[in-house]
Formats: sequence, C-alpha cells, structure tokens
Amino acid sequence: MKRTMKKVMYTMTAAAMLALTLAGCGGTDTNEETASGGGNSETASISGTVSTNGSTSMEKIIGNLKEQFEKDNSEVTVSYDPTGSGSGIEAAANGTADIGLASRALKEEEEAAGLTGTTVALDGIAVIVNADSKVADLTVEQIAQIFTGEITNWSQVGGTDGQIACIGREANSGTRDGFESITETKNACKLSQELTSTGGVIEAVKSNPNAIGYASLSAVEGKEGIKALTVNKVPCTEETVLDGTYKIQRPFTLVTKNGTELSKAAQAFFDYATSEAAKDLIRNAGAVPTAE
Repeated sequence: MKRTMKKVMYTMTAAAMLALTLAGCGGTDTNEETASGGGNSETASISGTVSTNGSTSMEKIIGNLKEQFEKDNSEVTVSYDPTGSGSGIEAAANGTADIGLASRALKEEEEAAGLTGTTVALDGIAVIVNADSKVADLTVEQIAQIFTGEITNWSQVGGTDGQIACIGREANSGTRDGFESITETKNACKLSQELTSTGGVIEAVKSNPNAIGYASLSAVEGKEGIKALTVNKVPCTEETVLDGTYKIQRPFTLVTKNGTELSKAAQAFFDYATSEAAKDLIRNAGAVPTAE
C-alpha cells in the first residue's frame, strides 16, 4: 500500500513538473513573438498615423517613402495632403500636420516663429518649353528677361518667331518662390497663366508651342511633349544639382515646430526620411538625396 502511494505521488509530481516546463516553454515563445512582432521589433512597437502637408513637388518623394515605411511598419498610416509649401508650413506651425513639406528653405521670420526646416533632398527647377521649340539653352539672365517681359519673342533668343507665353505657379508655391529668388524676378514676373500645381504647368507648356514654364526635376523626367532647357549650357540632372553647377535649384524641406514633440510614429517616419536607407527611394523619385 505504501509502495503504491509513493508510486502515485511520484507520478503526480512528475506530471506537474512536466506541465510547468511545457507552460514555461510556451510562455517564452509568446513573449518573444510579442516583442519581436514576428521578427521585427520596430513593427510591433510603432502604430498610429502620421500626417504630412504641403509641397506638391514633393509628391513622388513622399509617395515612395510612405509606401516603403508603411510596408515596414504595418500598423502605421502616413497621409499626404498636397496643399502647397506655404500651407504646409502653416500646418506645421498650427499643429494640423505632424510634418510640413516645403520646396524651399524656411525664411528668417518662419524660423523666428519657432519652426525648423530639415533638408531631405535637393531639387533642380527645370526650365521647360514645348517639345517642338527650337530653343535648347538659355542663360539665367535671359530666363529672367523672358519672365519679366523684357524679352517677348522667341526670335530674340534663337527660336521661331512667336510671342512668348510665360507659365508659372501661384504666389504660395515653393517652386515659384525658389525660381523667382534664384532668377531675381520676385514680384516682377509677367505670367500668361498662373497655375496651382506642377502638373498644370507641364500640361500648359505641352499644349502651347510658344510657352515656357518651370517645374521640379522630379516631375518633368520622362514627360512627353516638353523638354527641359540647359541653363548656362548645364543640363538639369542629379549630378549637376548636387555639385551646384546647375544654378536653378532648391531644397525639399521637412518642417517641424520647435518644442512640440512628434509622436513615436511621426518621429520614426522623420528619422527614416532623413536616413541613408531612404536615399534610393528619393533618387527614384527624381530628386537628389542629401543623407550622408
């Protein structure tokens, strides 16, 4: 009887120990998977939304970054509202967007108001004409003279006789601000059309054989019906923008508000956009990455 009781007790003790061991193993696997998110700890730890607002010229860059970031962080959604640089800067200032987007550097008064601009890429502003135009190169001075009305006919710069139609962006546009600052034509341009998007400028130039306009390098590459002029004999390319030989260029800027902490998701997206890992995505969007 005693031997039987001992045998029963031994069996129960062994079973209990086995159950505890199995439970411990199962708990370890669960905890590891929870912490790692199935092999990616960052994916499991980041969730929420990131709102970006601003420059229409940054659409391809933000689109590329958003797609890859959301793929790597499945619990995060990044939104992009293409309202123009001025509106994006204002959205960062008033907190209606996590990150503002500007296709220009911040002005002194904007920095004084508590905003910080971080350059994520450089962009050449291509000067574009209709694909059938005989003009292939202009100097910065000639471009300024055309847009201010001093030169009014294509025959004055080696083209076919025809009244020049200058196409530009709206006053709040970062592309316009960059173009006018570099060509020193601020508040002096005489435009046939003033449009609210980069795509609109491209289409207007495409449909008018006497038109000239300006648009982001990232937007004009591969477009049919237009051509980008060389400026001072220098083409608008990634290499010439990065080395500074192409003169009509501007920064693409992420705008944040000083003293306002970004959410974990927004900070992660900001860090990703300015990292080495984002360079190819930015380059594929037609801009020139600045990350070291």
